[in-house]
Amino acid sequence: MPLKIIPYNPMLKERARQLRQNMTPGEVKLWQHLKGKQMCGYDFDRQRPIDQYIVDFYCKRLMLAIEIDGSSHDSQEAQHRDGERQARLESLGVRFLRFREEEVCREIEGVLRVIEEWVHSPPGRSPESFPSWEELGVGQTSQEGS
Repeated sequence: MPLKIIPYNPMLKERARQLRQNMTPGEVKLWQHLKGKQMCGYDFDRQRPIDQYIVDFYCKRLMLAIEIDGSSHDSQEAQHRDGERQARLESLGVRFLRFREEEVCREIEGVLRVIEEWVHSPPGRSPESFPSWEELGVGQTSQEGS
């Protein structure tokens, strides 16, 4: 099946490059496990422009964006912007997994298990059917994803 190419605003290339050079600790930690096709043989890009936005990590083959939300995403305004952005990209076929920065830094093995479970799940499977953090044996932290 051919990959779906989603165009992007070329003006985002320089900003994406800057973001790659200034990754958060959680992004650095997760990238160590995604780069070089380490996640089930899938190729992920970091700080990838898609449409009018930049996502933290993206796999073209899966059309999966992985976002790591730090404290800058906590305000109601930021959450509203994130929701609009995610809805726009989902309308283009992109699917999302979201994690908190603290989750990635403290519970990287659990985060990797959630991503791996998503990768192995059949297309169209709803996020509600993903295993909970507790089922995966990861603390009391809740999984965020859609």
